[in-house]
Parts: sequence; structure tokens; C-alpha cells
Amino acid sequence: MSVRDLWVEKRLAAAGTNGSRNLSQMHFARLGVITEEMQYVARREKLDPELVRGEVARGRAIIPANIHHCNLEPMGIGIAFKCKINANIGNSATTSNIDEELKKLHHAVHYGSDTVMDLSTGGDIPRIRKAIIDASPVPVGTVPIYEAITRVRRTEDLTPELMLEVIEEQAEQGVDYMTIHAGVLREFVPFVRNRITGIVSRGGALLAQWMETHKKQNFLYERFDDICKIFKKHDVSFSLGDGLRPGCIADASDEAQFAELKARCPGDDRGPRPHPHGQDQGASGQRNRNVS
Repeated sequence: MSVRDLWVEKRLAAAGTNGSRNLSQMHFARLGVITEEMQYVARREKLDPELVRGEVARGRAIIPANIHHCNLEPMGIGIAFKCKINANIGNSATTSNIDEELKKLHHAVHYGSDTVMDLSTGGDIPRIRKAIIDASPVPVGTVPIYEAITRVRRTEDLTPELMLEVIEEQAEQGVDYMTIHAGVLREFVPFVRNRITGIVSRGGALLAQWMETHKKQNFLYERFDDICKIFKKHDVSFSLGDGLRPGCIADASDEAQFAELKARCPGDDRGPRPHPHGQDQGASGQRNRNVS
């Protein structure tokens, strides 16, 4: 039994048996509770625990620590904390070797990575991810649309229900944070047509293709509340993916980039806002800059 088992049990008891119970760090922070994870982060960062609680409550910081990933050492990401480093690992569609991924994980943690992302795109993705989570002392992140796309023949065959199913499965497995490209809206897609490098985010490109085919809005945007409901049950953090980020200097600071940033802004009526039941990494100013 790891030390976090007792911490999680305490939160589970406080949350009760309600099926919609909220176990997120943000929820407890807004109740004025300093969780053991917050205390741990405060010691690591040499900060007052109340400051850590306040930053999480305001949406300016997150503690990515899924209740099912009890062997990790809690860490915080936010503007009041030290700068953090992420490392991407994961197999390709042509190679699938758990031992190799665990070796990558070991090297990443050994050389100081604060978090890792499993960006596997083929093979037995759930089995690989489970091995990584079981062995990782740092938070593990994913881009769930990568796994979802492997379950259909064509991009246009993706459905909101399948996406939510994959997200729920990953949350139950212990993924600590997930990249959700909720700010790539259908009306923004035409803005990239004059770009030199187009859409360089894989997640953004997949969603753009889906929206253009179906003539419908981004299902990650429309089902954002449903994603929050899943995240709050397992204490999963958001990494709001920048699907319309520029791929070259010539495309930087263009209409597409700023349109997505406005949609992702917590104070913008068009975009997803921080929820008291979901930790919003975008709100803390920490954005996923990975190739996703």
C-alpha cells in the first residue's frame, strides 16, 4: 500500500457515496480544505500550504494526481510554482514494446522530467499505458483522441460517445491529465487556409477533418461538461491542447491562433470555463506544448 492510498481513502470518505461525487483537488480547495497532496506540493515547492490551496482554488495551479495512480509523488503546475518539464514517450503504430517504453520512462524520470505523456498510437495501447502508469512516480498524461482514432476505420467515423468512452477508460486506469482540444471550433478552420504549414497539431487536424466532413461543431467543445463529470470522479486534470498553434514563424500570431486562445479563455463566453468540479490547466496558464 502506498501513502496516497490513505489520502485517497480520506477524500473518498469525505465525498460520500453520491454517484456524481467530486474528488478533484480544485473542489476540495474551494471548500477550504488543504489536502495531503497540497501539503506535499507545498513542501516540495517550499511554499505555504494555504498558498497552494488558494492557487488551486483560483484555477491558477493544478496537482495532476488521479486517485487510481497512488504510487506517484504529487507535484504542482502553476505560475506560483517552479517551472516544470514534460517528456513524451509512447510507441508508434509499427512498433509495440512495453519494455522499451518503460526504459524511456526510466530515462525521462532519471534525468529530471516532472511529468511524462504516453503518446502511443498503435499496438495494445491500454496495456502499454497501464504498465507506464504502474511504474511511473510522476504524473502521466495522454491525448485520448489518439487511442479513439485507432478504434475506427476513418476519422469521420469518430463519435462523441466513443470519445467519452475512451476518456472514461483512461481515467479509470489512472491517467493524471489529458489533452483535450476543446478550443478548435468549426468556425476557426477557414482561418488556416492561407497558412504555410496549416494545422501542425495532430489532434487539431483530426478534429478539423471531422468537422469539415460532418459540418458539425467540435464534439469535445460541445461535450465539455460531460468530460468534466468524468474528470471530477477520478481527479483528472485538463491540458487544453492548442490545436491551432502555428507551425512556423510566418504563421505565428495569426487569426487562427488567437481565435482558439479566445475560445479557451476562461472569461470568454464562447469557450469552456473552469468548473468547480474539473481542474482547468488552461486557466493556470500551463498549456500543453507537445506535438499533439
